[in-house]
Amino acid sequence: MDDRGSLSVAVDAGGTFTDIVLVDRASGQRWQAKVSSTPDDRSRAFAEGIAQVLSIAGRKPAEVTHVLHGTTVATNAILEQKGAKAGLLTTAGLRHVLEIGRHDIPRHANLYAWQKPRRPIPPEHVREARERLAAGGAVVEPLVEQDVRDAAAEFRRLGVEVVAVCFLHAYADPTHERRAGAILAEELPGIPITLSSEVLPVFREYERSMATALNAYVMPAVATYVRRIEDRLKQGGIAAPLLLMKSSGGVIRGEGAAKQPVQTALSGPAAGVVGARALGLRAGHPKLITLDVGGTSADISLIDGDPRLTSEGKVGDWPLSLPMIDIHTIGAGGGSIARVSPEGALLVGPASAGAMPGPVAYGRGGVEPTLTDANLVLGRLPPSLLDGAITLDVDAAARAIEARIAKPLGMDLHAAARGIIAVADNAMAGAIRVVSVQRGHDPVDFALLPFGGAGPLQAGAIARLLGMRRILVPASPGVLSAEGLLAAPLRNEFSRTVMMRAPIADPAPLAAAFGALDAEAAAWLESESVPASARDIRWRAGMRYMHQGFELYVDWPGRAADHAGLEEAIARFHAEHERLYTFAQPDTPVEIVTLEVAALGTLPGPAPEAAPVAGPGAPYTHLPVHLETGLARVPVWRRDALGARATVLGPAIIVQMDATTYLHPGDSAVMDAFGNLVVEVPAG
Repeated sequence: MDDRGSLSVAVDAGGTFTDIVLVDRASGQRWQAKVSSTPDDRSRAFAEGIAQVLSIAGRKPAEVTHVLHGTTVATNAILEQKGAKAGLLTTAGLRHVLEIGRHDIPRHANLYAWQKPRRPIPPEHVREARERLAAGGAVVEPLVEQDVRDAAAEFRRLGVEVVAVCFLHAYADPTHERRAGAILAEELPGIPITLSSEVLPVFREYERSMATALNAYVMPAVATYVRRIEDRLKQGGIAAPLLLMKSSGGVIRGEGAAKQPVQTALSGPAAGVVGARALGLRAGHPKLITLDVGGTSADISLIDGDPRLTSEGKVGDWPLSLPMIDIHTIGAGGGSIARVSPEGALLVGPASAGAMPGPVAYGRGGVEPTLTDANLVLGRLPPSLLDGAITLDVDAAARAIEARIAKPLGMDLHAAARGIIAVADNAMAGAIRVVSVQRGHDPVDFALLPFGGAGPLQAGAIARLLGMRRILVPASPGVLSAEGLLAAPLRNEFSRTVMMRAPIADPAPLAAAFGALDAEAAAWLESESVPASARDIRWRAGMRYMHQGFELYVDWPGRAADHAGLEEAIARFHAEHERLYTFAQPDTPVEIVTLEVAALGTLPGPAPEAAPVAGPGAPYTHLPVHLETGLARVPVWRRDALGARATVLGPAIIVQMDATTYLHPGDSAVMDAFGNLVVEVPAG
């Protein structure tokens, strides 16, 4: 980990825009740029954005010492089901583990019937090998190597691009998997091989098989993308290492992401949460609910000190049991398309106009009205964005809403626009309830932190729906995910299923298991050249009551697996179970199911920029806005003209390069010492 220089660049590639932040870690000085994403070749926007921000700053490519990146390549491949043609080698008798899955049916899809989503690896691409381990790792049947060679011949005939290997109980002993992987590599030169014992070495065959299958499914796309952006960095004269954001909130080197690309499945959203946490701690607001509204989706997470990690996440229709920040995503963004259903209901999303053609007002050929078009028609959004780089067509947006929404519903234009916004706001408020109320938290106890290009535009109405009284709008809300990359540590996780029942008379086996994972974590930090002073290793344990079918993860006290540490961890488990489910069962035996050790290497943090103290100034213009009470001329303020302690009263519009903030009547906003707008929302 090279920290000899001080210039870092962070690139967050979203579905509509790619955000770039360049920071001098020594001085805290920042520069930012925003370019349209290039779906045909996302590495092109990556390179264009870096070149643009270096030009703005007047700095040279050779001065860059860190390149950090949040990517949606793996996410999009999974969501759009456009991954590689993959094969799976599994234990004889388990060919249909992916197809069988779990018995649960998501009732939101259909109350009466449900068709399972297509699996990333179909049954005709699954082959079996005779071998078997007991749950503890003892060999029941040795690996028949000829079966592996026969499977390789079948994979060659099928033309698979990558092979996953997932043997029964391989988490307990990976020897069979490793030997099979070596044979496949010998028989299929040039074909990537991925092993479940390296991707997710824990129990539950379906979840482990799915994680390994998804890793194989996205591996060629991510590996190709990483190679492209590394080539573009070299062509641009940047020799700094590439670090990619993981779903768990840390970064790994490009070669690590190419081998385990499924670790980046929530790369972009995770970066935003990391940035929000750093901002909240600096501003004195540790309890936050984040609302990241981009062009395509809204990502919501709850922060109470640290972001919550989950091992029960999903990407699209598929479970992904790797550690990831707990983020709830819905299809509601600035580009979400509004339409009238055949039954006459107004719907918004999940379909999006995306980067191309984008909202109707962008003038790129879009014909379907979006949330952005509705805000523009009401006057909440000014008729130009990105400091004038994009001019919006108000009349075209109005015509689209009139023709496709207002007339079919028998409404006037502005009532239809308000309806579009209300539907989207209620969907986002409902998603916030999922991460808060449904998990034992009252949103009123948290500040709402909106970011992304559209977050600050929607936040006031959403706060009112939830009874929240405070909104914290970042200094650069449109590029907070890129800022989060700068705050992220190097991070890797190591886990193992142990299945031990407490009380444990002799904690030595538990200590040995934790010790082995701890040693792996320390070795990884050493391989990443992380200085000793920048290293941190943390332990967690997944626990459950006997006969439960799920685990709760709790932080292990310190790094000692002795009787005292075990008792404290179990006490934390009881407390967490009671918080989530309103009861605990201290008389019921507790199982320690899975151990997890996280290795973190702290990168030198950028110094925060202080907002200059300035007078209240004056709005630079007024725009007509259609309020609930009628048309009014509303002041428009430039964000960069406001200084620390400046106060703005709603209704008002605050514009800046990367986002627009709308203050409702009754709102009051004060700029804090770091340039954040602290908005107070009136009660009721």
